[in-house]
This record gives sequence, structure tokens and C-alpha cells, in this order.
Amino acid sequence: MTTIPAPAGKATPVVLPVPKAVLWLSITALLALGLYYFIGIDQGAVSVFGNDTHVHEFVHDARHFLGFPCH
Repeated sequence: MTTIPAPAGKATPVVLPVPKAVLWLSITALLALGLYYFIGIDQGAVSVFGNDTHVHEFVHDARHFLGFPCH
């Protein structure tokens, strides 16, 4: 049995400036809210792309996981 030795030395802490962290958290929150809206708006009958239900069927299980009712 072979074991991989742990690297010697101390771990280097990650220092992230607060303005940069706020920027990344804001961008992540906006993208998450956009994705949540996109998943929720496509009901099948009210589709983003007209009468096409491909988006609805593609995210169908994700909709149930997020608590959206079906049709």
C-alpha cells in the first residue's frame, strides 16, 4: 500500500479583500436569482420561447426540487 506524504509546512491563508468578496457575492446572487427566475417562469403553457416546452421539460425535476408546482 502506498501513501502520499502530506506537504510539509504551514497552509497559506487565502486573503480576499472585502470589496472584491462583496462583488463576487453580488454577481453570484444575481446569477442565482436569474437562474431561479428562468426555471420558475417557464410553466410549459407560458413558455419563454413561445409554445416550445423544451426548457420546461429540461428543468422539470429542478422545478419540483425548488418547490414550483407542475403545470
